[in-house]
Amino acid sequence: MSGAGVVVAFWVFAALSIGAALYIVAARNLVHAVLALILSFVGVAGLFITLSADFVAVAQVLVYAGAIGVLTIFAIMLTPRAGRENANSPLFWPATVLAVLLFGVIAIAALATAWPVQGRAGFDTTAAAIGAAILGRYALPFEVVSVVLLAALIGAIVLVRTDPPTPGASGQGELSDA
Repeated sequence: MSGAGVVVAFWVFAALSIGAALYIVAARNLVHAVLALILSFVGVAGLFITLSADFVAVAQVLVYAGAIGVLTIFAIMLTPRAGRENANSPLFWPATVLAVLLFGVIAIAALATAWPVQGRAGFDTTAAAIGAAILGRYALPFEVVSVVLLAALIGAIVLVRTDPPTPGASGQGELSDA
């Protein structure tokens, strides 16, 4: 892939990914932070598309934006309401200074390095072959993994569920006089 459109798309996806990542750090609501994380993952998938890495882009959307995003949202929703807000930390400003310094070092190293360009063609498309393998030869293992993941999700919900108190029970573990 080459051309002005690909370059513009690359910079748009890069800005989207970085902007969403900065919002993740600044967000006080965990649900908003997770939604920004999913947006950042989608932006990275767009970057992979501009680099002609179609399978990695699809895997990025399915695994990270889909599975990890949904898993994190489930984890937040299964925690008590009080635990959903990000608390202020005394390490916020030292961590911010360290992050800016690290970004500066990486930026200086990236700008000072001579990056040789290799003259070669783009990657071959692989998503069609992998999709055919998953839906053909590996269909049964693929479905077994989905059932195991569903069972793990249901198990997590059952483990964190609080049972409502039964009427007439004091909850003290009394034994009946039988």
